[in-house]
Parts: sequence; C-alpha cells; structure tokens
Amino acid sequence: MPKAAQHHALARQWQILRLLPTKPPGMTSRELVDRLEREGFSVTKRTVERDLAELSTIFGIACNDKGMPYGWHWMKGEYADLPGLSVSDALSLRLVEDLLRPLLPSAILESLEARFGQAKAKLAELSADNPNARWADKVRYVSPALPFVPPKIDPAVLDAVHEALLTEHQIAVEYQKASGEQQTYRLHPLGLVQRGQITYLVATAYEYADMRLYAVHRIKKVACLADEAIRPALFSLEEYASSGAMEFGSPGLVELEAWVSDDLAGVLWETPISAQQELIPVKGGCLLSAKVQNSWQLTWWVLSQAENIRVMQPVILKTAISEHLRKTIELYQ
Repeated sequence: MPKAAQHHALARQWQILRLLPTKPPGMTSRELVDRLEREGFSVTKRTVERDLAELSTIFGIACNDKGMPYGWHWMKGEYADLPGLSVSDALSLRLVEDLLRPLLPSAILESLEARFGQAKAKLAELSADNPNARWADKVRYVSPALPFVPPKIDPAVLDAVHEALLTEHQIAVEYQKASGEQQTYRLHPLGLVQRGQITYLVATAYEYADMRLYAVHRIKKVACLADEAIRPALFSLEEYASSGAMEFGSPGLVELEAWVSDDLAGVLWETPISAQQELIPVKGGCLLSAKVQNSWQLTWWVLSQAENIRVMQPVILKTAISEHLRKTIELYQ
C-alpha cells in the first residue's frame, strides 16, 4: 500500500474509533459512513465493515448483534486513547463537559463520550501524584441566580433541530407558547443559544426576515423538510447574541441615571454594571450613570435593589419600576 494511502487508512480507522459510542446499541456501519463523510473521508460501507473487523482484533470494541442492523460500540471500561492528551487537555474536557452537553448534536456528543471518559480516567489516574489533575475538585461555578431546574426537552425534538441546523434545512414545528396556545410554524433554523437554563432556537419563520427566539422545550413536534433553510445575508449568531437581542426587551443601549446608596455603590465599584459606568459621591450615596442594555433583566435588577436605588432616567424605566412597586405593595396589604 502506498505511503499516502496507508496514512489515509490509519486516519480513517482512528476517526472510526473516535466516533464509536461507549455503550449499546452502538453505531451502524452506515451511520459511520455518514459521519466519516462529514469529517471529509470518502469511504464505502464495505470499507468501514472491514475496518471494524480489523479494529476489533486490536481494540476493545464489540458488535451489538441483538438487533438489526448491527451496531458497534466500545466495551465497558474501554475507550479510544487520544494521542497527546495532556493533563491540561483532560482538565479542560472535564470542566466544559456539562456546558457542552446541551449545545452539541447527539451524534457528536456520542463520539465525545469516549473523550469525557478518558479525561476522567486520566485525571483519576494521576490525581495522587499531579496537583494539576486534582484541580477540577478545587473549583466550582455557582450561579448568582436562583438554581432553577432546566425544563425537559424531548430528545427526539432536539435531535431533529440539531440535524436541521447541520444540514441547513427548514423544519415544521408545533410550538406551545407561554400562554399554552399551540401554533404551527415553518422555520429556517439559524442557531442555538444557551441562556441560563433555557435553550433557544434562533430562526426566521416562513418568508419573513425578522429573527425570533423559540424555546426548544416548547417545541412539541418537529419534522425536517426537504427545502433548504434561507439564511439572511451577513447573519452572524455571535453578533446577534451580543446585540442585546437575547435580553427580551427593546434592544439597544440606554443611559441609566440613578441615586444609589453607599452599600450598593460599594458593590458597583467592585463589579460595575457596565464598562461605561460613572459613580459620583454625593451626600448619603452616589449618583450612578451607566450605559446598559434596555432589558427585563435591568428591571429585575433595579427591583431587587429597591431600597438602595432611585431611578431618574430613562423615564420609561422609572415609570415601570414605580408601577411594579405599586402592584407589589397592593399584594402585601
């Protein structure tokens, strides 16, 4: 076999090992062909079957013959040994695992299970002798918000949404609004955004150009369509997310002017509400000036600091806060 062809075969076989899931029912040879083609390999089903038979004599992989078609997977406790997986690589995988799970298509996630398993095994193996390997046990992230339980997402729905995003096809969905009303939409998927505990699909509907957010857990049924999704020219998910569109208000910056107490001013000195913030000491507190996103989070934050802040501008925010407080007082009378 020519040297180039031999390298290609080794790369293909290594990729097969990386793709195999860690438990039954496993991946079929046809599924592996599809995944390999996505990775840039031109391969036939027969070639993959020969590769699997050869690899099974060297590595701990097995064929699940309890159903048709047969699926291949790693045996319990076995996984692909990633070349060059350093302690820092293993630590990175361990720390980002929970963040990646809701954002990755199931097919990609299955292939990563072996990496996650190897990362945990490597850190456990080295923990006694290497302080770096114990770092994951010494850091935690605690959200400042209430620990809401994530809503349940139908795995079949999430898989279909992932597939539509990967193949750039339209989908037909049955969507339940917050009010309970159900509607049918034809969507052009553009991207997924994880915001707190909620996963949102960014999409346009029908032939309209305006982008909307659809909470994935409210999608009750989904069907992938043959028509290609229409992507707005120059659309960037990163720019969309950073534009304030995820703030669920009237997108755009506003100039917040308010009196704040000394206690709240102390907090804002350490953790500014924005990069464009100014605090001017006055009697009994400080005058706050800051450019912030106009959003319901801003309203919630002001309400949470009700006894420590008095909004002066913008007037629309001042009026909204006053109305919220009036209704709150009525509830407690």
